Amino acid sequence: MIVKTPEPPYFAVIFSSFRTEINDEYNETFENLMLAASELDDFLGMESVRDGFGISVSYWKSIEGIREWKDNLQHIAAKRKGIEKWYESYMLRIARVDHDSYFSL
Repeated sequence: MIVKTPEPPYFAVIFSSFRTEINDEYNETFENLMLAASELDDFLGMESVRDGFGISVSYWKSIEGIREWKDNLQHIAAKRKGIEKWYESYMLRIARVDHDSYFSL
């Protein structure tokens, strides 16, 4: 699903990764994180796809909202598990979105 975002500017956190074969608690943790993030005022939504290589993009109203998420205790615990069990490698990028356009049939 394509996230409906507000008029720019807003921010995108881009998480690119390669997973290990360990799935222990991964899906449950992801669902719990999405629930927790959705309770934050600055969270706009997330788009995610995985087929060996995975990429998830979360959208935020502000850098402050991203910092709040970074400091969330549930998110910190999940990051620790990710490094210990779920990811072979990952890259995190934060970008300001100054322009967007949308098309749909």
